[in-house]
Amino acid sequence: MDERFGGGVDVGSCTTKVVIVNRRDEILGSAVVYSGTDFEAASKEAWTRALEQAGIDSAQVGRVVSTGYGRKSVPFATGTLTEISCHGRGCLHFFAGPITVVDIGGQDNKIIKLDATGRRVSFKMNRKCAAGTGAFLEEMALRLRLPLEDLDRMARAADGEVSLGSYCTVFSATEVLEKIKAGHPVNRILRGVFRSVVKRVMEMDTLTDTVVLTGGVIEHNPFIAELIREETSSSVVIPPHPQITGALGAALYAVDEEHHGR
Repeated sequence: MDERFGGGVDVGSCTTKVVIVNRRDEILGSAVVYSGTDFEAASKEAWTRALEQAGIDSAQVGRVVSTGYGRKSVPFATGTLTEISCHGRGCLHFFAGPITVVDIGGQDNKIIKLDATGRRVSFKMNRKCAAGTGAFLEEMALRLRLPLEDLDRMARAADGEVSLGSYCTVFSATEVLEKIKAGHPVNRILRGVFRSVVKRVMEMDTLTDTVVLTGGVIEHNPFIAELIREETSSSVVIPPHPQITGALGAALYAVDEEHHGR
């Protein structure tokens, strides 16, 4: 009998991620595209790319689970699950519980605590504003006229740090401009920007057990993990390709459903 595969689609406000796994829970293909304003089109584009990378066609995928902000916009999904469930499952694939999942996304941050059995014991989300998220870093990069891909390298190379006092993204942008006018080096300001992201996370909840960092912000700015390590006594780890962790969790659920349904 031909093997059937499982697919996971994580439609976020900024990017859409797809992962395809086999019944041994191995990743065969993955893709990340910008979500834009058409979530359905983004999911189809990411799906096509992931299938090409996996070297299979859609008929070979038995179940597809969608998750994320736009999970109801995936026409080829056979089921949906929450981001909480999928991020937790994706992290547990690499790290045994108990764990604390910290997902730093484009528009919000999530902290999910799972016990030794993988059961969720608490969940918190920052929805108030974009402070401490990918959108915050994008705004800072715009103000500093820097490419996003340069932020991590520059913050890491700083020999000092300029503290930012503002909580609001808008006020922080104004404060950054004031720091520039005052003659502070840009890389020191950037380290202060990264520290601000960490502070917003630490204010949400106490980080306990093994802390697993996920999301596009961590994928592209792993220096944030080092700053978080300075703020907690817990072990801080990053799964392979943290941006696709939610899609991986969805794919793992999908392949489970495929096997149980047989």
